[in-house]
Amino acid sequence: MNKQTKKKESILRNNMFQTIVASLICIVLGLFVGYIVLLIINPAGAGEAIMAILKNYFYYPTGAVTAKYLGSTLVKASTLLMCSLSVLFAYKVGLFNIGVAGQYVVGAGISIYCAVALKLPWYLCFVVAVLAAALVGGLSGILKAYFNVNEVISSIMLNWIGLYSINVLLSTVKQETSPYTIPIETVNKKGLLPHAGLHTLFSNNQFVTIGLILSVVMAVLVWVLLEKTRFGYELKATGMNKHAAKYCGMKEKRNIIVTMLISGGLAGFGSAIFYLTGIEQWMVQQTTIPAMGFNGIAAAFLGGLNPIGAIFSSYFIQHITSGGTYVDKTMYCAQTSDLITAFIIYLCGFVLFFKIWFVKYLDKKEEQGREKEQKGGEA
Repeated sequence: MNKQTKKKESILRNNMFQTIVASLICIVLGLFVGYIVLLIINPAGAGEAIMAILKNYFYYPTGAVTAKYLGSTLVKASTLLMCSLSVLFAYKVGLFNIGVAGQYVVGAGISIYCAVALKLPWYLCFVVAVLAAALVGGLSGILKAYFNVNEVISSIMLNWIGLYSINVLLSTVKQETSPYTIPIETVNKKGLLPHAGLHTLFSNNQFVTIGLILSVVMAVLVWVLLEKTRFGYELKATGMNKHAAKYCGMKEKRNIIVTMLISGGLAGFGSAIFYLTGIEQWMVQQTTIPAMGFNGIAAAFLGGLNPIGAIFSSYFIQHITSGGTYVDKTMYCAQTSDLITAFIIYLCGFVLFFKIWFVKYLDKKEEQGREKEQKGGEA
């Protein structure tokens, strides 16, 4: 086997290369399925509709408006990034935290309540929100560690407990003539995250804050923790086999609880950097859990369960989600854009499937190559 062939195979075996290829396949398939659906509904505007989803803020003709809406997309993408980090952190340690959505809700509610009702400064609102969400995640960890309750079941139940509890809490800070909570900027400007001059880069978009930087920094820190520290190794070892970890002297119960605490805290971090910008208010008495937490699952898998990859996958998913709002509503109903983006996001979850299939394909090709070499040697 010559050097060029070996080099080619080494690239194909590279985990990052496989992740990128699998992610691109999922994206293309998602867009293709979305386009087919648009053709079925109304073929006349299918091409323009799919392009509107892809263009997002480029829909606007002027650079100033484009920059402003780019800023809003980045604000939402940074929140999605934190949710994806929450999912992948737990998954890397052998746990599936499907309760990210509920932990996100708790972080959102606590941050809003602290800012509006208690009128605390942003950093205290932020810390309290992260701690509250971490405690919710930690509760699932305790149930898993000491009672062997599946974290998927316990966290799903906590999603709804968290939603209705937050609705009750925020009903005390609801506007009189609106179903939404009182805007933070009207009662406590100190409760808003600082801009640090970042908003000037996006046509003075008031919602662009230090949250953008904090989310990227957290992604790097999560990567360092998982890949470069002894503590991260212990967490992953516990996830692979808690009995073997216990035999090696690791505190497997503590590691499970700590993992869920950190995972929940990351979700709360995401909701805090979103709602403390003032970009949205919470609709009290809502009966559906915000999709951000669930979209974090797709972003985590599209990024190959890598914190750095999650930065790019989170932006892409938020890009097409925001782009869906520009689909022509005279040709397609309002839910059509959500349906298309849902198809794309759903297929983003198949990254690992394509990676496994690709590795099996390479193994099969290598085995066939060895068989040909053996037959050639015998001849």
